[in-house]
Amino acid sequence: MPIKPVAFAVVAAMGLAACGDTVAERAVIGGAVGAGAAAVTSGSIVTGAAVGAAGNIVACELDIGDC
Repeated sequence: MPIKPVAFAVVAAMGLAACGDTVAERAVIGGAVGAGAAAVTSGSIVTGAAVGAAGNIVACELDIGDC
């Protein structure tokens, strides 16, 4: 199995596990994880940050994880 998908999955899981207490914290944490995942997978860091921030906010607001 290629390392990039595995690394992306690990970074994404860490991002969803670390919600934050406020919407701003959730955006920053998700954005950082998304940017990190994009950097590891050679993707767009800006897009990764935006998707990570939005994903973390939605996951926490809908209580998808243990937020």
